[in-house]
Amino acid sequence: MFGKILNISDKYVKVDNLKKTVQSNLINLHVVFEFNGAKVVGSIVSMDSEIIDIMLVGEIINGIFTPGVLHYPSVDSVCRLVYKQELELIIGSQNYMASDNLLIGNSSLYANFKVTAKANDFLSQHFAIIGNSGCGKSCGVASLIQNMFYYNDKMPVNAHVVIFDVYGEYHSALTKINDLPGINVKYYTTRTDFPEAYADVVKIPAYFLEVDDLAILLSVHDHTLLPILEKTLQYVKIFKGTGANAVKFKNSVIAKSILDIIGTGKSPNQLADQIISTLNKYHTTELNLDSPIVQPGYTRTLRQCLNIDNNGKMGALQFVIEFLNGFVSTDVFEVEELELVYGLNDIYEALEFALMSEGMFNNAGLFEKANDLRVRLFTILNNSQAKYFDVQEYMGKEQFVKEMFKTVDKTENAQLINMNFNYVDDRFAKVLTKLYMKLFFNFATSLENRASFPIHVIIEEAHRYVQNDNDVDVIGYNIFDRITKEGRKYGLIIGFITQRPSELSNTSLSQCSNFIVFRTFYPDDLKIVTSISTNLTNQDIEILKTLRPGNALVFGSAFKVPLLTRFNLPNPLPASTNVNLESTWY
Repeated sequence: MFGKILNISDKYVKVDNLKKTVQSNLINLHVVFEFNGAKVVGSIVSMDSEIIDIMLVGEIINGIFTPGVLHYPSVDSVCRLVYKQELELIIGSQNYMASDNLLIGNSSLYANFKVTAKANDFLSQHFAIIGNSGCGKSCGVASLIQNMFYYNDKMPVNAHVVIFDVYGEYHSALTKINDLPGINVKYYTTRTDFPEAYADVVKIPAYFLEVDDLAILLSVHDHTLLPILEKTLQYVKIFKGTGANAVKFKNSVIAKSILDIIGTGKSPNQLADQIISTLNKYHTTELNLDSPIVQPGYTRTLRQCLNIDNNGKMGALQFVIEFLNGFVSTDVFEVEELELVYGLNDIYEALEFALMSEGMFNNAGLFEKANDLRVRLFTILNNSQAKYFDVQEYMGKEQFVKEMFKTVDKTENAQLINMNFNYVDDRFAKVLTKLYMKLFFNFATSLENRASFPIHVIIEEAHRYVQNDNDVDVIGYNIFDRITKEGRKYGLIIGFITQRPSELSNTSLSQCSNFIVFRTFYPDDLKIVTSISTNLTNQDIEILKTLRPGNALVFGSAFKVPLLTRFNLPNPLPASTNVNLESTWY
């Protein structure tokens, strides 16, 4: 079949086609050029009745395949199809049960050959799984996850894998994993009305929320509002701390706010209306409309002191000012780092006092902008979203994360967590994803023994959540970008599953080292795929457009060369199959 070498240029070699026939089944198969004890590996990219075109992809040196070519074959080199033992060096060890190997799938080109990768090379790096709808992506992901546990001579009892499951489709695919010795799957759900019997409701304690978290939760688009959120968290800790200090602080804030109203110079009627409105909403047992103001000869309530006489004047206003000044405190209220439990309702109260202390009620322009925070938080408080933050007992963040990876009775490790986000809208699912990712990142970076508790997070429909957001302009960073740039060394790894890589954060995608690409044909997405690897040829890109469901091109640092791979059908299947019109229509 292979005759003499006719031409060598760059990475391509033209070989005489001795059989003078076109055998399309040879396209993409590997060949070896032998010369002077050296072996250069190539891949057949095209052929006609005269010439076979071969692209050089690497060398076999001392029994190891190395991508890239430094030595070119000579014109008298012998060209032949790759031997079985050589092929294993290229597409991965066939001992896929070994714990250091990860079964990816079956070779689409070589019958009875598996495609594998070193588990550490694949799972210690961020990765992306890409493909259009209906390409078999969900089945491929389920198969890959099952392979991590099914095909292993040692059970990964210390694994920590989290799946953010947008449609709740992976539950069925994980059921048999739970039957493996020493392996447990734990389920969380966003369904709060009738949660599944086998799942706990997703929870993030409200007292975990930091300024950045509140900014994300409340969709803040203006960084100038962050000081309000900082004050809010200071106030909620004061209010939930020692009682005497909390009341004293509230009295001071209310008194200052009313004094600010009085200082605006408004008409007596306007002042009375605004003061009464404020004290109807914000008051304590000591400072309210019925608080007595004692003067020589008589005692009147604060409300009575706001009365306007026949001349249109508020005669007792000076008494009100003196009374309020008695509550104004110049003390510095220390925020004690206590093990405080508080909810979103407490944060809401603290937010209102933060707005008061900033004089927001007397500045219409600033108040309108800041009031959005209050409206958004009030909306969350009055719908089912509030339940996700309702935790009545205290636990530290480290304890919280570690207990996520424990069975319900907390006696065994849970190696796999399925987070079902099917019952919330995209915007709130995005919020939850960001909050959990930040929690995981803070946990991973706080460990004294770096990367001692690795966490792998797989994000389904990642293009919905991992975007080029304005988070950088508001809080100074995008949590996904930060993790993809810094998380690997701390053992926090992300796997992105997406139909639209062109809509994914550029930075996050650029930090991925391994890729599994199913059928993709949208031009912008193909352009992205082309740009992320220098090993892909134009022929590879054309192949991506016509791949059958369940077949993918895998490439990256864990693979020697791009490999066409057919994924095994997972057992059990995920709930991701297309609608069957024959059974539903007729």
